[in-house]
Amino acid sequence: MKHATPDAAKGVGFGLAAYTLWGCFPIYFALFEGVPSYEVLVHRIVWSCVFLAIVVSFLGRWKPITAALARPKKLGFVFGCAVFIALNWGVYIYAVETRHVLQASLGYFLTPLVNVGLGMLVLRESITRLQIVAVALATIAILYQLFLLGVVPWITLVLAFSFGTYGLLRKQVELDGLSGLFVETLLLLPVGLLALGFLGSAGESHFNDNITIALLLMSSGIVTAIPLLFFAGAARRLRLATVGFLMYINPTLQFFIALFVFDEPMSGEKLASFVMIWVALGLYSWSAWIGRGMNPTPK
Repeated sequence: MKHATPDAAKGVGFGLAAYTLWGCFPIYFALFEGVPSYEVLVHRIVWSCVFLAIVVSFLGRWKPITAALARPKKLGFVFGCAVFIALNWGVYIYAVETRHVLQASLGYFLTPLVNVGLGMLVLRESITRLQIVAVALATIAILYQLFLLGVVPWITLVLAFSFGTYGLLRKQVELDGLSGLFVETLLLLPVGLLALGFLGSAGESHFNDNITIALLLMSSGIVTAIPLLFFAGAARRLRLATVGFLMYINPTLQFFIALFVFDEPMSGEKLASFVMIWVALGLYSWSAWIGRGMNPTPK
């Protein structure tokens, strides 16, 4: 027991670092002003692959990766993960670029409830009555935006369902978070390199505009990998319930950044939809806590 407390404290520190960094992503991606979101996405894929290869080499973690690559027929789920994480990254970057961070925040608040719904529908997992109420309330919140505001919150829905589906597929992959993300970016690397070549030949690349933009684009790989390493450190030391509660730091920070940094408007109707999602999360969290079975969103 004497050794458990310091280790748990270190785990909480890692968790706070991971989710705080993820929560501050809007500020980072706002620095790419003038660079189209699709170009930022392509560079993020390429440089993430490069930096993760360095990290994997430093940690000596090539064995599970080479084993996975030696069985290409079993990479279907990994490729599915790659597609959905790329979709999630791209839409998120677009949300920051167009100053729709509130919608992005709502999407990540909604993700745990999407995980519950997908688990019930696809994996036939049993869920409690409180969790059913939570999912129903979240659905009402989205329908409220759709019918009363007359707006389809597509950024919210794409982020929530792409990350939820990513998590669903990730459950079928034996690779750990770091190795899995490296293989995912490796599978996307040929497309990324082709896209970079096309942008360069068409004269549409911003990489050579100035040294600041070039360094920012290259840093996207580091920015992607570091929170993941912190998260891995937290997941090894903490109960899933603790990690699950910490994950709300991410969308909460994004919510406040949207309001106080980007000055995004918050109408009463939008606030009402957020409140419904927060109540749903409260019900879900309480149900998970009393059942000691909260599943955090995969990263």
